[in-house]
Amino acid sequence: MSFRIDGAQALVTGANTGIGQAIAVGLAQAGAHVICAGRRSCADTVAACQSAGGSASEMVLDLADPAAAAEKLPEDLDILVNNAGIIRRADSVEFSEADWDDVMDTNLKAVFMLCQRFARNAQAAGRAGRIVNIASLLSFQGGIRVPSYTASKHGVAGLTKIFANEWAAKGIMVNAVAPGYIATNNTEALRNDPDRNQAILDRIPAGRWGAPEDIAGAVTFLCTPAAKYITGAVLNVDGGWLAR
Repeated sequence: MSFRIDGAQALVTGANTGIGQAIAVGLAQAGAHVICAGRRSCADTVAACQSAGGSASEMVLDLADPAAAAEKLPEDLDILVNNAGIIRRADSVEFSEADWDDVMDTNLKAVFMLCQRFARNAQAAGRAGRIVNIASLLSFQGGIRVPSYTASKHGVAGLTKIFANEWAAKGIMVNAVAPGYIATNNTEALRNDPDRNQAILDRIPAGRWGAPEDIAGAVTFLCTPAAKYITGAVLNVDGGWLAR
């Protein structure tokens, strides 16, 4: 049983910081060459991968135009990690069509089109592959004031399952990881609010916020031969939040 992916070609979207950066470093440490993709420079992530003894390069990929992003996907990928995502907040009765479309395009349509292109390339080459989509606790819960984000993450879970059904027989295993509350820039405001921070910690059985590396470990595992019979799964990495 191997937990190595030496020689694999991997691409991680939204790899410039936070969870995406940690995933890129984790895959590089496991032996993959990682293409760190983002709207902004991923030079820091490339340097982190190399400092960890891995191999990496960077690529500009703007998922606001899903079709154009899919066109840029390299043909020789073995691993695709759809991590990039955006969020817009407003009461549902006030939520704008523009905010709905922006989030759905980046979080769901881009995931569909990148997975589709990846699978087409892999099947044309007769090559097996791994896809890991980053879902959310809001793939299972409703949340408040984030209708498009919630819809998109429910959709990511659904796409993960249908792709697994269609592509497993062709050697393409598709799974998702659903992060809980992770200490990143996106959650800094929550962690800086003493009341909100404590309320969140009180709900997490593990008693702490997750680290980006906690997500990276789960994603990397799903890309290794040790996970070769896992597909269609949505793995919660949430310190027990959903079990509470």
